[in-house]
Amino acid sequence: MLLGQILLRKQWISPNQLERTVYQQQKSPRKLGEIMLQEGFIAEDQLEQALKEQYWRRNGYWVID
Repeated sequence: MLLGQILLRKQWISPNQLERTVYQQQKSPRKLGEIMLQEGFIAEDQLEQALKEQYWRRNGYWVID
């Protein structure tokens, strides 16, 4: 699951915020989470939680949805 999908599912960002961030990311070498932090869309602890979830889902250990 992509980071943006996780943040949307948790309702921490809006679809419009994700769209704006992806657009900015295409013009920059920065990561999605970095841009969202800089724009003030999410807090550091939210990014950390979402990245942990992404890691565990990617490695097949996520069982709670």
